[in-house]
Amino acid sequence: MSTQYGYLGPTGTFTEMALRQCTQLADDGERIPFVSVDAALAALRAGDLDAAMVPIENSVEGGVSATLDALASGDPLVVVAEQVVPITFVLAAPAGIALADIRTVSTHPHAWAQVRSWMGAHLPEVQYLPGASTAAAAAGLAGLAGESAPYQGAVCAPVAAANHGLTVLQEDIGDNSGAVTRFVLVARPGQLPAPTGADKTSVVLFQNEDHPGGLLALLEQFAVRGINLTRIESRPDGARLGDYCFSIDCEGHIHDERVGETLMGLQRVCARVRFLGSYPRADGAEAQVLRGTGDPDFTQARAWLTSLRNPLT
Repeated sequence: MSTQYGYLGPTGTFTEMALRQCTQLADDGERIPFVSVDAALAALRAGDLDAAMVPIENSVEGGVSATLDALASGDPLVVVAEQVVPITFVLAAPAGIALADIRTVSTHPHAWAQVRSWMGAHLPEVQYLPGASTAAAAAGLAGLAGESAPYQGAVCAPVAAANHGLTVLQEDIGDNSGAVTRFVLVARPGQLPAPTGADKTSVVLFQNEDHPGGLLALLEQFAVRGINLTRIESRPDGARLGDYCFSIDCEGHIHDERVGETLMGLQRVCARVRFLGSYPRADGAEAQVLRGTGDPDFTQARAWLTSLRNPLT
């Protein structure tokens, strides 16, 4: 049986592009589209998939709430790889629809957030209809035309427009030319990717209680060990209004002494720490290890403490 990989579908999404670009995957693996992030991760948890590619962060809109929340709850899953994909949007429509005919546009909410300025300048009267994905918006237009269509245009990737036989009315409509989306390949817990020196570690931290300096106490665990954070976001933990957890990515691998010590410190001060994996960075940037925070420094300090505790050995 071939390896099976899920992704946020349908065919033609940026998530599928990320999955196809991921070099860690088996070449003969089957790629299976899902209608939502939750559906893909549910199939993974059920054992129907070997891994799933899902969006987690956009350079314009920030974190993808559906993914952050799904990884923070339910049976544990871990990130084993990440992929960064440049985002280019087009405005597409069925044949025979002109730009002046567009009254309603559908796309994914994160995509809409990245084209709002263009829409305001060129189609100020257009209505927005949220879609499950950019490719789903394009697929929904296939074969539609005329007054009966619920929407006349889709904001999608060029490949999605081509896949569904749509006409591209306008290219490069994104408000930020350098926009990228970060995707993560998620699997069930097992053997972690080996450290490379250019890694990230992801965690979700739950506080014991909300109190002054609570977040500072968590961040100090990283700061005193010289660990740089690459992302931090607060998310409601679902218990009651005002209770939040913190989703964090940091430089380094769990097998690095400084990261291991940090996780132990967090375990002491948090109500719960959910480890979401250590994996190679997509950009290959090596972590800057400050003086006194390298593996030899922690090893020597531990040996020194042992000598104090056992002076006769």
